[in-house]
Amino acid sequence: MAPKGVNLTDRRGKPAEWIRHRERGSSALLRIMAFLSLRLGRRLSRGVLYGIAVYFFLFAPAARRHSRRYLRLALGREPGARDRFRQILSFATTIHDRVYLVNERYETFHITLEGEALMRAQSESGRGALLMGAHMGSFEVMHSLGRRQSGLHVAMAMYEENARKINAILAAINPKLRPDIVPLGHIDAMLKIAQRLNHGAFVGVLGDRTLGDEPVHAVTLLGERAYLPTGPMRAAAILRCPVYFMAGLYRGKNHYHVVFERVADFSEAPVGPRSAAVRAAVERYAAVLDKYCRSDPYNWFNFFDFWGAQPGAARA
Repeated sequence: MAPKGVNLTDRRGKPAEWIRHRERGSSALLRIMAFLSLRLGRRLSRGVLYGIAVYFFLFAPAARRHSRRYLRLALGREPGARDRFRQILSFATTIHDRVYLVNERYETFHITLEGEALMRAQSESGRGALLMGAHMGSFEVMHSLGRRQSGLHVAMAMYEENARKINAILAAINPKLRPDIVPLGHIDAMLKIAQRLNHGAFVGVLGDRTLGDEPVHAVTLLGERAYLPTGPMRAAAILRCPVYFMAGLYRGKNHYHVVFERVADFSEAPVGPRSAAVRAAVERYAAVLDKYCRSDPYNWFNFFDFWGAQPGAARA
């Protein structure tokens, strides 16, 4: 039986807003851009990218409204049209660049790294860790680190519907690619994650969205009250593993800056109630996310009412 508060099995209830209003065009965009990008090269194919960004800037009024609220908080001023378009273009760019990253064309990019010593020490310990990411920048750029450190293995944990979608997209871009994805929503998901951690792998999860009917914790993010899921941190506590924040920040042209920061370490946590430690870890994650939303504001890609009413808030 899955531990209380760790959402690994099927759920019922009203889904969160971002599920009911998914970002449009991601799958179709990747399939079209994959064909053009690998033949034309990154510089030429970006011309099409600008056209797509203009389309969504003009014809996605709800996303534009939510983007304005987020940017107002992150920038500390009223965002102009240029700010809002830049966020959409950054989102489109990270999707476009997946084509090159999953085909291992890392030489196309200038990739810098912050926190490499943390990851190297963790890898050399022989014990894996959770990489707690967000819908920020590019996660695919993480795989470029395999060139720096031989034997580095990264798996992704995601819900089955998303796993099927990602597998289909990546197969269209690179049929030879076999990503290691742990599908959540099954009773053995925790066991599969534990097996990878025991073999020294890093397991990536996203911690900035709720699915609706799940436990959450109230935090302050960009000065406003928000609710973040506690499930990923509860899983880390049960698995007794460290948690690192990870983001591949897009900083213009062909530059990505990959950052790692330790959020929590449950390795030595005492057995027993861990609620306080989990809440503290979620708050630390929120503080790190807040920092990078402010330093790289055009990299956070939540185009929905993030600060609105959360269906899971009553179960905090």
